[in-house]
Amino acid sequence: MRVLSVFSLVLGGLSLAAAAKSKKSSEERFQLYHGKALSSSPVKLGDSSYRELTATPRDYAAAVLLTAMDSRYGCQLCREFQPEWELLARSWTGGDRKGESRVVFGTLDFNDGRDVFMSLGLQTAPVLFFFPPTVGPHAAASSEPLRYDFTGGAQAAEVVHHWISRHLPDVPHPPIKRPINWMRWISTFVILSGGLTASYVAWPYVLPIIQSRTVWAAVTLISILLFTSGHMFNQIRNVPYVAGDGRGGIAYFAPGFQNQYGLETQIVAALYGILALSSISLAVKVPRMSDPRYQGIAFFVWFGIMFVVYSLLLSIFRGKNPGYNFSLPPFM
Repeated sequence: MRVLSVFSLVLGGLSLAAAAKSKKSSEERFQLYHGKALSSSPVKLGDSSYRELTATPRDYAAAVLLTAMDSRYGCQLCREFQPEWELLARSWTGGDRKGESRVVFGTLDFNDGRDVFMSLGLQTAPVLFFFPPTVGPHAAASSEPLRYDFTGGAQAAEVVHHWISRHLPDVPHPPIKRPINWMRWISTFVILSGGLTASYVAWPYVLPIIQSRTVWAAVTLISILLFTSGHMFNQIRNVPYVAGDGRGGIAYFAPGFQNQYGLETQIVAALYGILALSSISLAVKVPRMSDPRYQGIAFFVWFGIMFVVYSLLLSIFRGKNPGYNFSLPPFM
């Protein structure tokens, strides 16, 4: 019996010694995972490797993304953020191949780390944890990991880079290096070339239009009519297009001079346009007519249109404000 007891103690001591020997130091763990990151960053983790990487004590920092990339889980945010996360990890590790910043980037997918997800009580993904150093010159006051907030949706790599750098103030912060988007450069060159070619070919036809006094006069007149009728008022106040009149019908004009509807603005602009056209025709077109008979008919037609439309406009003003004193027939 005594021999068995001694044998058991010897076996137990050997087991503890083997376990202590198999447990890697902080420096060994960093060298191991930093070496893996140099070949493929971020490092793909599992349950055991996650616990080994984040074990304490550690004189390095670890940024670990817990994600669920399988289509069965429907994590759209995971798929949107994954390229930015990989870009951040590659840029940081590639810019710090000697490991001077002592940061390791890792990714733990739900399929590879169910036990970790369950132990942490995670119900959503992605989750980004930052584990600061617990020993050494850059040790944090607390060994608890910091969690990045994804409430604003998927973030750019530069935003997460700034967040990590803020928690590591005294170490190198390798910048983000985005790959050159050759397709964008080629498409931009093709579009610019096509635009310049089209401009060169169309310029002889476009130049007379740009230099036309009639075109500029029309654009100026339309702009004046649009803004004097209240278009900017509608944009600033965000007024409704029409409204109910309280009797089951539709009100096209808002009561009072300080209110108006969207359709009201269009109606008033159309009336202003007809009045402007009438004035221009009477001042420019009618005097140029060579036949006195047709000139007289045109005068009475345009003057009649101006008189009726102006009467309608005054009646609209009087309807908006009964205190308005001016009126003309036939809309009295």
